[in-house]
Amino acid sequence: MPEITANTVLVADREDIELHTSDDHTLVGELARPAGGVAPRATLVTFHPLPTAGGFMDSHVYKKAAHRLPALADLAVLRFNTRGTSSPRGTSEGSFEEGVGEERDVHAAIEYAEFHELPNRWLVGWSFGTELILKYGTDPSIEGAILLSPPLHRATDADLEAWAAFGKPLLVLVPEFDDFLRPAEARERFSRIPQAELVPVEGAKHLWVGEKYVRTVLDRIVARVAPDVETPLPTEVDETLVEG
Repeated sequence: MPEITANTVLVADREDIELHTSDDHTLVGELARPAGGVAPRATLVTFHPLPTAGGFMDSHVYKKAAHRLPALADLAVLRFNTRGTSSPRGTSEGSFEEGVGEERDVHAAIEYAEFHELPNRWLVGWSFGTELILKYGTDPSIEGAILLSPPLHRATDADLEAWAAFGKPLLVLVPEFDDFLRPAEARERFSRIPQAELVPVEGAKHLWVGEKYVRTVLDRIVARVAPDVETPLPTEVDETLVEG
């Protein structure tokens, strides 16, 4: 059977989507669902790393999640560009607003998932995307959130305390060699959130480069949002599941 590599794309139903913010910006994105009309077990609403540092909806962990998880775990994966961010899919209207105006982008993404009745909605943030979730993601329609490499630059202790009061589960994956926040400090900062589960990832860095670390992240996400799916996920698949 073919091995799943960095460039593998597995079968899914994919569609280009648009999100509409309360300040009249159109944001571009993609929704990938299990192929053949299979109902998703859960939905990942993703928020990408800092656009001024190269983050966008195709940042590699999210692109691989969209390429694999609909087939391997029956998950829906919603990716989009925050305001002013470009990718091959296109450019979202507006301009980067330092994580302030992006509050409306967060709400637009959650509202899209809710309006389209995407089930069992989880927010997934990476770096800058974790700040957006911690500041603006406490929406009653979600099940919880997963944070990858949280820097805690923009998110304050007050934001953490608001998440604690929100009560929904929070999974925090912290690379051993993160550039901004390493496990010991992260454990202290996130102690304000009793329901947070902090997982140090040995050997990993902020950008999760390397197939080993991508698989660790995807396995952890699946185990949290769809615990009935066996993990670790397969590293080889039947060739009929490979697109093209």
